[in-house]
Amino acid sequence: MRIIKKKKGKNTYFYLQHSIRKGNKVITREKYLGTTIPKDLEIIKKELEKEYKKDLYKKLEKIRENFQEEWKKYPKTVQEKEKEEIAIAFIYNTNAIEGSTITLEETRDITKEGIAPNKPLRDIKETENHYKIFLNMLNEKEVISNSLLLKWHMEIFGSTKSDIAGKYRDYSVRVGNYRAPDWQDVEKLMNQFVKFLKESKINSVELAARAHYKFERIHPFGDGNGRIGRLIINHILWWNGCPMIIIEYQRRISYYKALNKDEEGFVKYFLRRYLAIHKRRINSRIN
Repeated sequence: MRIIKKKKGKNTYFYLQHSIRKGNKVITREKYLGTTIPKDLEIIKKELEKEYKKDLYKKLEKIRENFQEEWKKYPKTVQEKEKEEIAIAFIYNTNAIEGSTITLEETRDITKEGIAPNKPLRDIKETENHYKIFLNMLNEKEVISNSLLLKWHMEIFGSTKSDIAGKYRDYSVRVGNYRAPDWQDVEKLMNQFVKFLKESKINSVELAARAHYKFERIHPFGDGNGRIGRLIINHILWWNGCPMIIIEYQRRISYYKALNKDEEGFVKYFLRRYLAIHKRRINSRIN
């Protein structure tokens, strides 16, 4: 949202301009504020945001409802196969974003056939371990806690990065131009993060977005933060009955750009992607 002013004759009038996305179009709307900027501008902004979110939440709920209706119709064996296919796609993309050279087909060979390609052993082991963690996450409901996050990290990286696996960093890190919080604050920040997840009452998809952003800004591990952060996204979505999301390797640039914005900027990016990926479930009627 931004304030714009328009002149008509000798008079100046102020408007609050905001843009919303509908399908492939961006619609810009304006709300007249008056000849001066009102003192309760923040309240006005919040009211406009609330109206926008009402429509957004309806769409997200329709996605969730239709996904649940669709999922229940699958026989148990089909559900298990679907989980495995989602896991393979997720593992390939999340590892590729972090520099793994394992292809999608090689990911399937490693996880389903036990066939190891001629690739670095580290990438192969992390693919195997990550796949197991992802399926366990889908099949065993565990509340996100510090101990769970440390366990995930240890099980993914224990055989490849034993010096940092399963523990929060005790040194400073920089990610591009971003300097992560001082390592002495990590434990406190992660306790606040877990508390946020436990107490939050916001929509599950928005929660997944905010949780990912907050986690990545803390950057609690020496390495593997992106992979753990994307696990957190899908843990929140799955256990709240929502279809999951895969951050695709091909779209990593826009993902990185969004993470470099402030929290609200990232949330808007995430919600747009989620609606685009699951748009067929907004208006579909499962028979």
